[in-house]
Amino acid sequence: MAVEVRLLTVEDYHRMAEAGIFHSEERVELLAGQVIQTAVKGTAHSVANTRTRRSIENRLGTRALVRVQEPIQLDDYSEPEPDIAIVIPRSLEYTDHHPVATEVLLVIEIADSSLRLDCGMKAIACAKSGIADYWVLDIVDRKLHVFRSPNAEGYQSELVLGETMDIAPLAFPDCVISVREMLQPVM
Repeated sequence: MAVEVRLLTVEDYHRMAEAGIFHSEERVELLAGQVIQTAVKGTAHSVANTRTRRSIENRLGTRALVRVQEPIQLDDYSEPEPDIAIVIPRSLEYTDHHPVATEVLLVIEIADSSLRLDCGMKAIACAKSGIADYWVLDIVDRKLHVFRSPNAEGYQSELVLGETMDIAPLAFPDCVISVREMLQPVM
């Protein structure tokens, strides 16, 4: 006999949050209909997040909106809160809705203990929704995983760049960033 699993929708997830089911300090996000607990951010993670955000904002200016640890809605069953999401700028700055997949130009996750989740379940959810450019910055091994060419099974292309290499978002080929520039400096 097959077991039936009920997946949560984004609407269910919002109602749970409004009902106070999640503690205010609890870090969770909805992926593929499942509530996933996320790890506490350490210093290296925070530094990488700040450095990456600053580098991108300095290069893009007002051509895009850089959102940090804010929700994006991939589909009816996934609303992750990526470390960084580069989205199409809107005059209302998304006061009426979270950016949906068609408004997301790049997602960047910063991974220390979350590398497996970020390169696995999150990557698949982003690919299924059509996010063309998905990066995972591995701050432990000092590498950048670049996922592109999404389809319903996942990304068809994964490139792993060392810290001495450069990359540009698909949407902004003139925005070249060094992987090292995104990482915590080596002391």
